[in-house]
Amino acid sequence: MRVYDKDFREEAIKLSYEIGPTKASEQLGIPITTLYTWRGKVKKHGAIAFVGSGHPRLDPKTAEMRALEKKIRELESANDILKKALAFFAESQKK
Repeated sequence: MRVYDKDFREEAIKLSYEIGPTKASEQLGIPITTLYTWRGKVKKHGAIAFVGSGHPRLDPKTAEMRALEKKIRELESANDILKKALAFFAESQKK
């Protein structure tokens, strides 16, 4: 099985819309079924159709939610550190 990179797939799809899928598959030396599969993925998933190996396909809202959740965890961690520092300095002021 041959592996095609993302750029090749995107260019092949563009070419297939310009000159037709049959001519594009012949010109590029790829099976027409492969080309139709790629076109279907682009139709279904849009810009996130071809993700790298091992990377989940996330819609933009899901990706944004994950980024915001990560930011929340970081801020909560920073707040915990500040609370501990405040307690330490408050204890030292009592002495």
